[in-house]
Amino acid sequence: MAARFRHATVMISCALLWAAACQGALEVGYYDETCPSAEATVRAEVRKAVRADAGAGAGLIRLLFDDCFVQGCDASILLDRTPANPLPEKLDVPNKGTLRGLEVIDAAKGAVEEACPGTVSCADIVAFAARDASYLLSGRRVDFEMPAGRLDGRYSNGTETLEFLPPPFADLSALAASFAAKGLTVEDMVVLSGAHSVGRAHCSSFAQDRLDAPSDIDPPFARWLRRRCRSDKTTVRQDVVTAAALDSQYYANVLRHKVLFASDAALLSSPETSSMVRDFANDDGQWERKFEKAMVKMAGIDVKAGADGEIRKSCRFVNSNY
Repeated sequence: MAARFRHATVMISCALLWAAACQGALEVGYYDETCPSAEATVRAEVRKAVRADAGAGAGLIRLLFDDCFVQGCDASILLDRTPANPLPEKLDVPNKGTLRGLEVIDAAKGAVEEACPGTVSCADIVAFAARDASYLLSGRRVDFEMPAGRLDGRYSNGTETLEFLPPPFADLSALAASFAAKGLTVEDMVVLSGAHSVGRAHCSSFAQDRLDAPSDIDPPFARWLRRRCRSDKTTVRQDVVTAAALDSQYYANVLRHKVLFASDAALLSSPETSSMVRDFANDDGQWERKFEKAMVKMAGIDVKAGADGEIRKSCRFVNSNY
């Protein structure tokens, strides 16, 4: 009787684990047995890129956000144009010509494939790379484990980017609705906005709303931006105080009205979000801990599993086209 009970318990446990896997369950150390060097290999490529250009790290963090908000965290943002799909996500507004870090993902995928062919998904590499970029750009203050087990999607539609990615001119209600649609809270939204403490932005993404129309932007800061934004193609730093650091300076900038996007300034438009901004501006480590949790949560959006995905041989093409 006891033996049969133990056998039944094992069978039930296995069934539960199988069901979780089919639903896209993620776990820390997912590749420990199948590709033990996977995470270290990705981190080595990210470290190399960030040392050469901190902007590459900012681009990797953005890649995860833009990937997960459209079709879920499935590396669909990496897919190139093909005759069958002339407009993938990376080639439509707002991604066209602005994405950075793609070559880092390619290098990481190549190195991982050499060590463990057909084992590590591009979606997991994107998640690892964003984690590692956060760690390096924060001076190791942002340090967390990234669960893995995602599969790569086979579909990428550029027309969906404007539908799901919150625009830089969004007000607070639009921002909150965009994040809520992905299972993220208002606090997650405020926390993840802190990634705007690194990287650059095209003047075309904010000049019309913030410089050419009445806004709450700090006047001296606005004059500084106008001197630099001679062309829509010009880029400026998102944080002029600690430009190459992922830190809570962003929230101090919000309070001083020295942020680029209307969506950044919108965080002061409600008592709830204003209070969060003030708390995170204290530089007491609170924001870093919450950012770690929010990144893991975001990286679990609509994960592909089973027949819905694959492990691509190349991150730029689905296997049937490679």
